[in-house]
Amino acid sequence: MLSDAIKLYFREAFLAIGLVFLLLGSMWLATGMFPPMVVVESGSMKHTDDGSLGAIDPGDLVLVMNPERVDIITYVEALEESNPNYGYEMHGMYGDVIIYQKNGGSDTPVIHRAILKAVLNSTSNGQKTWDVPGTNLVNVSSINLVLDYPCSYHGGSYNLEIIDWIPNHSGYLTTGDNPDTNGCKIDQIVATGQDARNGLKDENNQPVTAVKDDWIIGVASSEIPWVGSIKLFFSGTSSFVSTQTWSNLMTIIAVVVIVPMVFDLLSNQNKNDEEE
Repeated sequence: MLSDAIKLYFREAFLAIGLVFLLLGSMWLATGMFPPMVVVESGSMKHTDDGSLGAIDPGDLVLVMNPERVDIITYVEALEESNPNYGYEMHGMYGDVIIYQKNGGSDTPVIHRAILKAVLNSTSNGQKTWDVPGTNLVNVSSINLVLDYPCSYHGGSYNLEIIDWIPNHSGYLTTGDNPDTNGCKIDQIVATGQDARNGLKDENNQPVTAVKDDWIIGVASSEIPWVGSIKLFFSGTSSFVSTQTWSNLMTIIAVVVIVPMVFDLLSNQNKNDEEE
């Protein structure tokens, strides 16, 4: 009997491990990335204090697509009525969310929304000009643009404005969705005419510049809410996880534990009834 129990245990363990590898392998093939998912640690993409389904909140697991497999759609492209991607939304707002290395460095990647892309042109006299897909800016010497992107300020509101921005190179302008901590405080804050010392910094304390294609390590796809909070709890980085997220996670765990128990109880009851 003991030998049969041991065999059963190893069989179940083997099946469980095999299922995990099958799942990871399938996601790897689908996304072209490994690992195929990341856990969100900060609150820079939150839409509300308690978090919300559809947005990227601390503790969410996000499926990451290989950037070579998808076309990145920016916020301004998704707002342009003549653009084939007009109306495109991902994670609760227009445009794609990208995962990138700050200035191509090796510190913790950033997961933020691609607002627009500055594309460098080369002219015959060596002067640099820029295009911004999704807008009417073509061959401009600097980028000036008022976006349909609402910002709050002292009880009022205004639209995000890009002022006399001359990028260092082609790349994306990015920001988190959180209206309190990010939003109009874009990563490349010098583009709004503000002091670059107040923007996002890299590991060498240098201002983050326009995000090059080579710095993008993934594009955020589907998400599994709340489950990643377990990892953050054990790694000691759970300070951004909301009380609502913990509550939702406990509910999921309870359901996962209780449902099989109820099923077994009902199965045993039916078996006993049949024997009687």
